[in-house]
Amino acid sequence: MLITGKIVIVDDEDMVIKTLKTLLKIEGFSNVNIFNDPSLALEFIEKNPCELIISDFIMPKMNGIEFLSKAKKIHPDTTQILLTGYADKENAIRAINELGIFKYIEKPWGNDDIILNIKNGIERTRLKEQLKNKIEELEIANKKLNEYSKSLEEKVEERTKDLNISNIKLNTILENLADALILFDSNNRIVQANEQAKKLFCTNKNDELKGKNFFELIINEKNKKFQKDEKTLRDYTIIDYRNNRKIPVEINLANVVLNDEENTIALIRDITFQKENERLRDDFIATLTHDLRTPLLASINALDFTLNGELGNVSDELKELLSVMKKSSEDMLGLVNALLEVYRYESGKLFLCKTHFSLEELIKETAKKLSPLLVEDNLNFEFNFPNNNRGETIINADKNEIRRVISNLLGNAIKHSKKDGNIKINVTCENKDAKVDIVDFGEGLSKEDIDKLFNRFSQGTSKKRSTSTGLGLYLSRQIIEAHNNETPGGCTGSIYAKGELDKGCTFSFILKNSIIENKVSV
Repeated sequence: MLITGKIVIVDDEDMVIKTLKTLLKIEGFSNVNIFNDPSLALEFIEKNPCELIISDFIMPKMNGIEFLSKAKKIHPDTTQILLTGYADKENAIRAINELGIFKYIEKPWGNDDIILNIKNGIERTRLKEQLKNKIEELEIANKKLNEYSKSLEEKVEERTKDLNISNIKLNTILENLADALILFDSNNRIVQANEQAKKLFCTNKNDELKGKNFFELIINEKNKKFQKDEKTLRDYTIIDYRNNRKIPVEINLANVVLNDEENTIALIRDITFQKENERLRDDFIATLTHDLRTPLLASINALDFTLNGELGNVSDELKELLSVMKKSSEDMLGLVNALLEVYRYESGKLFLCKTHFSLEELIKETAKKLSPLLVEDNLNFEFNFPNNNRGETIINADKNEIRRVISNLLGNAIKHSKKDGNIKINVTCENKDAKVDIVDFGEGLSKEDIDKLFNRFSQGTSKKRSTSTGLGLYLSRQIIEAHNNETPGGCTGSIYAKGELDKGCTFSFILKNSIIENKVSV
């Protein structure tokens, strides 16, 4: 087997050279270069790097130590072996110490010993070369790392400067916001507050707000319990104890994650001015509608007397005209009454009168009164009640007001259902919660329309689905939400709509904790 590795041997004795050459050939070394003259060997070494140099110690023109010293200057990492006699042993040891010679081998040598040293010498040179290459690679990598570190420091410094500028700008914006801004953690403890928040909560030091429970600083006028999924809080006030007044506020919440912790940003707006404007407007509407009721009732009664013939005979043409006038006056009176009802609910001047009654019976009674409106479009009511329609759900609520809600929702479904269809009325019970769904199969609603459907004076949809006053659904919401309280034996109410365009719509309201008992008729 051929063994790679360039070897240079220098010795002035032909017998030694021939012996080494033969031995190395037998052992499989293929690249062996032999010289009798050290000078010629040095010329060869200058042009041909080698992995092992073997030199005799005693030579006529140049001794081995001199030769190896010059060879080391040419190739410092090449392994060197010195051949010496027993008498030159001390000089060989000195050469090892001074020149760093790998080994000295005494003549006569053992073949196994010299072959092992030759192999070890070649391996040593290769390891030193590899180590040198690794050191060079590390130096290059270290240089690049230093350059990258310097560049990174410059970028970090630049980025820090930009962040400081952005932070200053952000703090300036936050501190000069017209609205109060508060950050609180998952335990509702205030972490940070801007200048406007300090003023709104009547404090001069941020530390006075830090750590306080945010929801202990605000009061819900309707005793409504905060729901975690709420994004906008209405009907809340802040107590200004210094000036002995209440400050109405509207609060928008946004969840954020800071340092892997859930926090909430509350943007609080003082709506005192808006509330005062609303009060003046509502008082004006209430006064106006109240004053309109008397002449309208007088007009309707006068038209009734005339139509009944109590003031003399009336021709058919005049009756038709007077009937139209009466219908218009009744519609106007209905609008006036609706406006008054809205005002009473919003002002808190209307109180619920709760009794125990059958929800299914109330639905049937209301549907029966509206059944004449089904004839024209060939519509039908489909009732789906608990216990296969044989049960009664007894609830605790204001019967007249819930009747008004059902009437509004059924009237809405009738108005917008397609011909020859069914209007489904579903009642479901879960624990003490009663839910009513009224499903129509009309033109449906878009999400945009649903979001504003229960607003005051909403006309249904952007497609002009309705030409009504827009107070029916708004009043229904007010009635259901008026049932929202935490008093013993009370119930919590919510109303909402779902639907898609051309796929109909479902209006639902839920009265939580309202069921007194479920009866099953046998």
